[in-house]
Amino acid sequence: MTERLEDIAVKMVADEKGLLAADESTSTIKKRFDTINLESTETSRRDYREMLFRTDAAMRNCISGVILYEETLFQKAADGTPFVDLIKAAGSLAGIKVDIGAKPMAGHPGETVTEGLDGLRERLANYYKAGARFAKWRGVIAINTAENLPTLSSVKANSQALARYAALCQEAGIVPIVEPEVLMDGKPGDHSIDVCAAVTENVLRIVFNDLYDARVKLEGMILKPNMIIDGKNARKASIEEVAEKTVRVLKATVPAAVPGIAFLSGGQSTEEATAHLSAMVAGYDMPWKLTYSYGRALQETALKAWAGRPENVAAGQRAFQHRAEMNTLAAKGTWKRDLEKAA
Repeated sequence: MTERLEDIAVKMVADEKGLLAADESTSTIKKRFDTINLESTETSRRDYREMLFRTDAAMRNCISGVILYEETLFQKAADGTPFVDLIKAAGSLAGIKVDIGAKPMAGHPGETVTEGLDGLRERLANYYKAGARFAKWRGVIAINTAENLPTLSSVKANSQALARYAALCQEAGIVPIVEPEVLMDGKPGDHSIDVCAAVTENVLRIVFNDLYDARVKLEGMILKPNMIIDGKNARKASIEEVAEKTVRVLKATVPAAVPGIAFLSGGQSTEEATAHLSAMVAGYDMPWKLTYSYGRALQETALKAWAGRPENVAAGQRAFQHRAEMNTLAAKGTWKRDLEKAA
């Protein structure tokens, strides 16, 4: 029996679990490995991800799904077990990043458009056969107040690509994660929280109009937005202000039919991403489930603890388990800073 998109989407945000974004491209994971002086090879990438996927308590109790990169979707653990089987055995869903990255947009200096629609229908059929039940596509929107960015044409180009991707996913029986990210760390990164709120609200309105036009079933998708936060070089907003402004923008733009919103951490520190999510869940009533879809904010401490050494696997797993537990508490609205110190 084919699984219903709505049921998969609900499972992705159920029980205060969140998504592990382990979909770093080969070039991105190389940058992460450079920070611990580890060469990025197929084996080192496999060993790192296997460490995460075999952190049993974190995977079973905190992680509803794992977003994979194409290499990882088809990869096997050292003992020959396919990664997809490891993920399923923990009760999680396997997902796949399907875009091929943000490329410079012709005629639009400082702006990008995400590519990857060519051949996507056929790729999705293969990903479904390999066990993927959800997918991710990231559109990137840069704010530069001096240059009047973003332009409407850049927002529209990214929004329409997201809508076409989402429709193709649903046709293939795969739940689309729709990720329009308004960057906090774009150049020069000096915009205020109110500028971020205005731009994000506009972007989300356009995205949902395009999803509607593309006949995307809102009950069978997950939204992965940025939080409303000031630019990286202008940070002064409090946790409460970030929470209040994020919830206001979401309530103004996201239909209640969407089952869940899984935030990206986008440039925030590990603890900030946790604190902001917890403040939203604890402080506001909302029509959708709020949770996390973090990459660096779940992995950074684990990567450092592991440092590429087999004898550090247990330390890496403890660090990953701690971050997963903290973020799951945040998705319940019960995270407290002193829990970090206790660990």
